[in-house]
Amino acid sequence: MIKAILKYLGAGLVVLIIIGILAYLYIDESVPDGTQGQEAESLADEMLKALNKSRFDTLSMIRFTYPGGHSYEWEKEKNKVRVRWDNKDVYLDLNQSPDEFNVTEYQGYEYFLNDSFWLVAPFKVRDEGVMRSTVKVDDGRGLLVTYTTGGVTPGDSYLWIIGEDGFPKAWKLWTSNVPLDGLKIGWGGWVEIEGVWFSTFHPSKVVDLEITGLEVSY
Repeated sequence: MIKAILKYLGAGLVVLIIIGILAYLYIDESVPDGTQGQEAESLADEMLKALNKSRFDTLSMIRFTYPGGHSYEWEKEKNKVRVRWDNKDVYLDLNQSPDEFNVTEYQGYEYFLNDSFWLVAPFKVRDEGVMRSTVKVDDGRGLLVTYTTGGVTPGDSYLWIIGEDGFPKAWKLWTSNVPLDGLKIGWGGWVEIEGVWFSTFHPSKVVDLEITGLEVSY
């Protein structure tokens, strides 16, 4: 994700200095200890119901554009995706091993895993290999999820801050490719499309990320 952030902002020494200052002055948290059990499972279920995961599971196509000009046509039902960025255009069969991708295809694959996560992460809290636990937070209810397998950076943890309506308000990150432990990023700009709720705006102290061109079909 940090590569995408730097590209979006324009990579440079000033940006790196700003991120470093934020990391040491404002963001320096360890992953909190959570409590596994029925409370965590119920909170996960409440969020999934609020966002209408059962309806999300029936989508066949999702189109969107991520900051930096990464555009996607995700054939969700077929598990295939077309990725466009700069002058690149690749069509990926996500059913095959990433080891079979060439260099450009693998770059598109990494972009897709990162960028799509900012759109559909709430729907993935029950993926295989995910650990869920509750954490006390000041401004909502905390659901800590840790991805022990999958993706390109297994072991990442995310603390969802969930409102009384079941919608995520923000999350905090502990990921291997973002050097800002405990970075808090908002989940806002909620839109309902075909009965499913998506967050399209993610503000933070580092950069605001906005997903555009969102379309879905069945």
